[in-house]
Amino acid sequence: MAEAGGGGAIDPLHHFELHPIVEINLGGLDLSITQPVLWMIIASGLIFGLLTFVAATLKRYPKGLQNFVEAIVHFLRKELVINVIGEDGKGWFPFIATLFLFISACNLIGLVPGSFTATANINVTAGLAILVFFLVHGAGIKKYGFVGYCKGFVPSGIPAWVLPIMIPIEIIGLIAKPFSLGVRLFANMMAGHMVILVFLSMIILFKSVVITPLPLVGVVIMSAFEIFVSLIQAYIFSILTASYIGDAIHMKH
Repeated sequence: MAEAGGGGAIDPLHHFELHPIVEINLGGLDLSITQPVLWMIIASGLIFGLLTFVAATLKRYPKGLQNFVEAIVHFLRKELVINVIGEDGKGWFPFIATLFLFISACNLIGLVPGSFTATANINVTAGLAILVFFLVHGAGIKKYGFVGYCKGFVPSGIPAWVLPIMIPIEIIGLIAKPFSLGVRLFANMMAGHMVILVFLSMIILFKSVVITPLPLVGVVIMSAFEIFVSLIQAYIFSILTASYIGDAIHMKH
């Protein structure tokens, strides 16, 4: 469970706050470093450092940490790329793997006391969802061309009178997919923080040696469950992204 930056009281609502830690204004553009930005940088640095270390120390017969990282990479390549997108989707492996590792790192770092869960801020998850939206449709347009890609959303032989109804539904569906990605990740990470806060609030509210052990057990159980949720949410976000990319480059015309 993360604390409001600086060791204050635990408060999940601080994930909506964007008070700058370091103010940076460039030509009227606000590039200040806020809590989400800071912890995303930390998460990225940890991933980069881990992979660099493993690559630099890689030997013919890898052991320990190298085996662990290799197993993760193999899993992501096979389960999230080849099995979902197909053999022709191998070029998307770096993006899908980076997405999974980045979200996992942000989620897990947020469980460390005194840290901040970047993915429990809707601005972060919305940014990831918007990135996925443009990449997915960019992949489809690159393969089929703009007109050809748009035609793929309209089944052949459909009556003309159905188009005014079908086209708006298709547009809503295109927007809903990335929207659901961002909201799902944000809501699940925020919900875990809220539940832990409730348990901790019970300790302060009742101030009883009889009742206190119960919410403490709840906190321990929820914290362990949050580790599982952190990895599952990263997996869901990544596999749905891979699925959307697969649909975009394998459209049936």
